[in-house]
Amino acid sequence: EHRKLERSLIRQRRLAKEGGNFFLEPEAKIAVVIRIRGINGVDPKTKKILRLLRLRQIHNATFVRLNRATIKMLRLVEPYVTYGYPNLKTIRELVYKRGYAKVNKQRMPITDNTLIEEKLGKHGIIC
Repeated sequence: EHRKLERSLIRQRRLAKEGGNFFLEPEAKIAVVIRIRGINGVDPKTKKILRLLRLRQIHNATFVRLNRATIKMLRLVEPYVTYGYPNLKTIRELVYKRGYAKVNKQRMPITDNTLIEEKLGKHGIIC
């Protein structure tokens, strides 16, 4: 599915270039936000936004779904965070390295897709 999407985007870029047109990339749906500054001298509104984004400590990172509200929040806390749009490889590496799942009220590291398929397969989530 992702490979098809990548191929279609490449094909559309090439067609636009051949025709002398511009290709407007689709907007990203998710962003990785990383906190890069500490808490000293931060006003209360910015503190609250950082808490809502679950960025309580320096060097914490979260995935954020992008909509109008979260984009406005990111603009307000831009001096304290950095963000970007991840590709599939980056997401996969982060989840396998740092991801945990709650299975039978226990926190278990995600090592491969079998754990996800066992617990979330009934909801239609298959990796």
